[in-house]
Amino acid sequence: METRSNHVLVGTVTLLLLAAIIAAAFWFSRISDGENKQFDIFFKQSVNGLAKGSSVNYSGVPSGQVEKIELWKRDPSFVRVRISVKDGTPVLQGTTATIAGVGFTGVSEIVLDGAVKGAPPIQCPTENPLSACPDGIPVIPTKPGALGELLNNAPQLLERITTLTERLTELLSDKNQNSIAGILANVERVSGALADRSPEIAATLAEARIAVQRTGVAVEQIGKLAATTNTLLNDQGVPLMADLRKTVQSANRSIDTLDKTIGEAQPGVKAFSNQTMPEVNQLVRDLREMSRAFRGVAEKLDQQGAGSLVGSPKLPDYKP
Repeated sequence: METRSNHVLVGTVTLLLLAAIIAAAFWFSRISDGENKQFDIFFKQSVNGLAKGSSVNYSGVPSGQVEKIELWKRDPSFVRVRISVKDGTPVLQGTTATIAGVGFTGVSEIVLDGAVKGAPPIQCPTENPLSACPDGIPVIPTKPGALGELLNNAPQLLERITTLTERLTELLSDKNQNSIAGILANVERVSGALADRSPEIAATLAEARIAVQRTGVAVEQIGKLAATTNTLLNDQGVPLMADLRKTVQSANRSIDTLDKTIGEAQPGVKAFSNQTMPEVNQLVRDLREMSRAFRGVAEKLDQQGAGSLVGSPKLPDYKP
């Protein structure tokens, strides 16, 4: 009877100790949960290698773990991953989440990075919180990782590889190989011809180098000439232009004066044309008649002498 009571006592004490241990573990887990913050991450890509309890690193520093992975009920094309991170982790605006593989084990983890210094923490807004936090938990935006991009683009990459393989097969057909062999033979002949003409090519290059040097000298001389011309224009052209401007102004003044003089002389010119010119014409006619008369007198003096001016000319004697 006494032995049975001792077993009962030992069993009771053991049960109490187990209950105390469970309570303590539950208590400590509640305390640790109180020090952590939860965030939701919505992945459009596959989350292969990620499981409940997978680690969460912030720029390589262990900061939490994955608590839940499930398809989002509102949109099954998204995978909702709920993580729990330590209270001191700087999950600020600009922080993004990616899935990264851990070595070659096939296990993946969530990597957080990209926080901006001085930015506010990611949290649900006070006004219309469901717009930014659909499930009441702050959301960390995602950034495609290298593995995710590779998996998402794998079908397109395989299609391109298949197309490239088909084109390479067509390119390396027997007909094209013969053509390529002919092209290589032609290239070899051209290379041999160029090798035979290498002295001439070297001489041509030397002449071209000399021509380029002469061109450089000519360009330098042209630059000097342009500088000299600019100096000459600045030193002499400006005064010359000033004198020319003065001359043009003087000519304009002279033309204005001449216009005024002509305008003032127009009445006299009209009077000269209407009165004096007829008299001058009559005088010219009189002078012309006088000249004819003097010419007749001169001819008579030459032919008949001075007596012809006094008497009439003698008649010729009559002879029977």
